[in-house]
Amino acid sequence: MLNRMVYLILAAFVALTAATLVLAPTFSQAQEGSVSDTYSGDELVATGGQFFGSVAQGLASLVERAVSQFGLPNAYILGEEAGGAIFAGARYGEGTMYTRNQGEHPVFWQGPTVGLDFGGDGSKVMMLVYNLNTVSDVYGRYPGVDGSAYVVGGLGMTVIKYGDVVMVPIRSGVGARLGINVGYLKFTQEPTWNPF
Repeated sequence: MLNRMVYLILAAFVALTAATLVLAPTFSQAQEGSVSDTYSGDELVATGGQFFGSVAQGLASLVERAVSQFGLPNAYILGEEAGGAIFAGARYGEGTMYTRNQGEHPVFWQGPTVGLDFGGDGSKVMMLVYNLNTVSDVYGRYPGVDGSAYVVGGLGMTVIKYGDVVMVPIRSGVGARLGINVGYLKFTQEPTWNPF
């Protein structure tokens, strides 16, 4: 009886040790894969100011508004996009997503729009990204409503959401696009011409 109990305890110890050795890399990889550290409002304004240049006058108030609503982002995207519409349209963009502990990642986005929307625009875009647990969480379709009044310059801010991830695109528009539209942005790892 005692030999059997010793045998069971020894077998349980061996199984537990084996499980610990096998699962330990999984736990450490999960921790390495998380995006946790945030960016302060001052850092975002400084980075955005350099990125947008002379049109960044209203950036501080837009960042302050986003931070007061959603807190501090744990990633941001800097990029460029272009779009056009006559009632229906499309938007395409590309940029780099920056995270503190997971590095930089290329990101592409595209999406259809429908609404009372006319014209075309090109924009520099800074997107504040909230609640990003892993880098791959950014990829998906983010529905939203976009009201635009770009006339040769200015900044605009919208909010889009996919699952738990919230994104706040801040755009400096160049061109003439007036109206309001409904659509989504689909974020991908590779560029594509298909807006759907």
